Order: sequence, then structure tokens, then C-alpha cells
Amino acid sequence: MAAMTDATEDGPAGPLVLVTGASGFIAQHVILQLLDKGYRVRGTLRRLDKAPDLRAAFAAHSDRAAGLDFAAVDLGADDGWAEAMEGVSFVQHVASPFPPNQPKDPEELIAPARDGALRALGFARAAGVKRVVLTSSMAAVAYGHAPDRPAMADETHWSNPDNLADNTAYTRSKTIAERAAWAFMDSDGGPMELATINPSAVLGPLVGRDGSASLELVTQLLTGKVPAYPDFGFEIVDVRDVAAAHLLAMERPEAAGERFLVSADYMMFREIGDVLKATLPDRARKIPSRNLPSWLFRLLATVTPAMQQVIPELGVRRRVSADKARRMLGWSARPPAESVRDCARDLIGKGLV
Repeated sequence: MAAMTDATEDGPAGPLVLVTGASGFIAQHVILQLLDKGYRVRGTLRRLDKAPDLRAAFAAHSDRAAGLDFAAVDLGADDGWAEAMEGVSFVQHVASPFPPNQPKDPEELIAPARDGALRALGFARAAGVKRVVLTSSMAAVAYGHAPDRPAMADETHWSNPDNLADNTAYTRSKTIAERAAWAFMDSDGGPMELATINPSAVLGPLVGRDGSASLELVTQLLTGKVPAYPDFGFEIVDVRDVAAAHLLAMERPEAAGERFLVSADYMMFREIGDVLKATLPDRARKIPSRNLPSWLFRLLATVTPAMQQVIPELGVRRRVSADKARRMLGWSARPPAESVRDCARDLIGKGLV
């Protein structure tokens, strides 16, 4: 039997949604928005010892936290999944490994991402779940195309994970996992529906204290760990808007069988630093003013593993279009500078930087 914690009996009576990886940055915002819309939510954790702190974090943001319980499951094992799916109408499969450093063996990321997606889909189908929303990434769209990279990628594009020079273990894991999910639906999905959300780099405030590797874009600048700006940037989207897209993809009938890129706009790393300087002048002395030549960055990356995953971004401008999400889902995004500001203020307010 799956280990679970029970919500109180006076919680909301809406449909039950299973959210995997409940301690994650995106997942926590998905849970918060589900609760606020009246859904009951069951979040999955690898260990239930995190449950009390998480419940307290949600209670600080929502008076509907009574509608939340937790189940212990692991992406790499079947134990507990059937019980976690009991009574579930929808699944938000958000869990996927996203470490700050790339592993020596890519399979350390690829296997749990792919196998976890297939495990969630298999148990959801067996439980009669109506629809699964899978958190993918623009990494499954915009990588591995060099030298024929599209100027503006959309949902018709797929990354090529076999082009190792234009990928990291993480970007490959997202492509392989999403491909596997769609292949499962074609062969074994039955009446169950699937939609994917493919966000760009996700910033914004935290629900609790658990963040994401993407927040390193801000924390590295605020803590003075970046001496100068490398020649790269990112499409950025706010975590609150990413969560909203997950709910829209779950609720809108027309979202079934569709992929949705969600992004607000592109910012160079230097532009992120400029926003932080203007927002937090007392931190400005730690934020760099110079540019870092790409040849020097590559040299430094040979002795700094955390820098190695950025090498495919040097001198590259990966642009994606979120027009489909706006058109089909009525989705909208706040300006990326707002996400940067809110992220920084929240990290400081929580004493995380």
C-alpha cells in the first residue's frame, strides 16, 4: 500500500488531481492554483517527511490547503502508484529531475525522466484518469538543430537528442521523455488524453523554500558568483503563468493531444543583471558589469562542472513562439522583467540568497 497523509474531511469537494513532484518549484504553483479553484489535490513525494512543511507552506498562501494530501511514490519504482491514482480524475505529471550540474552519465537524468513519464501514464490509464498534463520543456523543441536552427521554433519542431554538441543530458532527457509519452499514447493510451506544457526558463516567486535549478539565473548574480556576462540569453516565463497553462491544458477540451510552448520573451543574461541592479541597488556591487568572452567561458568550464551545461547556449539565440497557447488556451504571460524582480525579492525575503 502507498504511504499517504490524509487531508481533513472538511476540504473542498471538487475533482481529485494528482500532482507529481509536489515539492518542486512548478508543481507547488500548480497545486496552489488547483486548490484555489476548488480542486482536491494529492501530491506525490519520494518521502513523506516533507509533507508537514509543505502543508504549512500552502496554508500560508491558501485557505483551501485542507483539500491537499500526499502519497509517497518514486519515478523509478512501481510501489505506491496504483494507490496514489485511486479516485483521481486528472494527473499533472510535473516531476522530472533537473539538477544544477550535469551528471557524468546522461542516463542518470534520461532514465527517470522517461521511465517516470511512462510509469505515470501507465498507472493513470489503469485508473481511468481522464487526462494527463505532462510538464515538458522548450528543451524538447529548440535543441539539436544546429546548423539549421529555426529562427522561431514552435510546437511542430522537435529537438534532436542525438546531436550531442547542441544538447545537455537535461535537454536530451526532456525530449526523450516527451517522445516516449506520445508514443505510449499512440499505442496504449486508450481513451485517456494527454497534453504537454513546454515552458522556457522559469522564474518568479516560490511558494515555500524549494526552488529549481532555473533560479540559478538569479541567485548566481545576486551572490556575486558570476564575474562577467557570458554571451547567451534565455526565453523566460513566470512560474505563475506556467501553472496557469497547466490548468488550462487540463480543463480545455481542445487541449487534448496538443503541445503548448509557454514563454513571455527573450532576455540576455546581461539584461537580467540590469533588471536586478535597478530593482536592488544595494546588491548592485555584486552584479557584474563586464562581458565574458566565450573562449574564456569554455576554458573555465573545463574545471567548473556547473558551467558545462551552458556551453551549448554560447552565442546562440533560441527563440520560441507561444502563439498557440495564447490562441487555443487564452493564455497570457506577464513581462519577464516582472518575473526577475519578483523572484529576486522573494529569494531575499526568504533568506535564500
